[in-house]
Amino acid sequence: MIFNTIMVQLDVDSPAAPRTIYAQALARRFEATLIGFAAADPYVFIPGNDGGAAAAEIMRQRRMEIEDRLKIVKEEFLSLAGDDASWREEIGDPTRLLAMHARAADLIVTGSPANGAGDHHRRVDTGTLILSAGRPVLLAADKLTPLNPQNVLLAWKDTREARRAVSDAMPFLTGAQHVLVATIEEQNQRSARESVGDVVRFLMRHGVKARSEVLGAGHADACEAVTELARATDAELVVAGGYGHGRLREWAFGGMTRSLLKEGSVNRLFSN
Repeated sequence: MIFNTIMVQLDVDSPAAPRTIYAQALARRFEATLIGFAAADPYVFIPGNDGGAAAAEIMRQRRMEIEDRLKIVKEEFLSLAGDDASWREEIGDPTRLLAMHARAADLIVTGSPANGAGDHHRRVDTGTLILSAGRPVLLAADKLTPLNPQNVLLAWKDTREARRAVSDAMPFLTGAQHVLVATIEEQNQRSARESVGDVVRFLMRHGVKARSEVLGAGHADACEAVTELARATDAELVVAGGYGHGRLREWAFGGMTRSLLKEGSVNRLFSN
C-alpha cells in the first residue's frame, strides 16, 4: 500500500486551514498529491402539500449560501496547499459525495468539525463514510497536530476489516518505531495469542517493529481499555477495522468503532 494521493475533506462551516495543514504535512511526508474536497446539501423539508414555492426559494437561498462558503473554503485551501494540489466541490449530501470521490484517492482525511455541529447536510457522517468509501479513512485528532506517528496501536480482532486495516495502514506502520498489536481475549486465550502472533510475524516480514499484547477477558469497556493502552504507550495513531459485523451490531469488542469515533484525543485510521 502506498499513499500517492490524499484527499482531505473540509467542512463548509469551519476554517479550512487547520485540517489543510494537517493533510499537507502527510502529503509531503509521503510525496503524495493533495486533493481538497467540500460539499453541503441545501436540503429543505416542509411538511404538507403547501409551501412548494416557499421551499424552492429557501433552497435557492441556501444553495447560494453554500456556493459562497465553498468559494471561501476553496480559496483558503488552495492558498495553503499550493499549485500541486487540486480541488473538488459538490452541492449535495457531503457523505455520499465524498465516498464517491474517494475513488480518486488512496487515503481520506477527515475529522470532527471545529464547531461541533451535527447537521449531516453540512458535515460528513464518518461512520457511514467508513462503510461506503472503500478507502482507509483517517480521522484526525481534535488538536490536528501534524501526524508522524512513532508509536502505533493496532486494535486487533480477527476479522476481514481488521486485516484490511493492517494492509491499508502499512505506510504508517513501516515508518513507526513501535507498533503494538493488541487484542482482547474473548473465549480462547490460545486462539487470541495465535492470532496476534501471526499478525506480528506478518508485520515483521514487512519491516515493521511490532510486538503483541493480549488483554484479559472481562473488560467491560473495551474502547476505554484501548484508549488507556494508547495513552500508556504514547500512541499517536490507533488502527482498527470498522464495523466488522455491520453498523447495527458493531464490531470487535462490541462497539469499538462507535466509541473510537468519539475519541478525539488520538488519530484513528479505519478500514472496512
